[in-house]
Amino acid sequence: MKTELSKKKKTKFLKAKCSGCGNEQIIFSAAATKIKCLVCNQLLAETTAGKVRPIAKVVKELW
Repeated sequence: MKTELSKKKKTKFLKAKCSGCGNEQIIFSAAATKIKCLVCNQLLAETTAGKVRPIAKVVKELW
């Protein structure tokens, strides 16, 4: 009898809201570079060991 392990996605997309201008932007949870707001250039997330650490408020998790 063969059993299958459930495969969970380790990465996802996050909708983050900039605290500076209120712009909502979609970011990738495994980005390799710092992520800045496209409107005001404020830092939204920085990288740490293969994942991002959100600085901005995460409004929603998207798959």
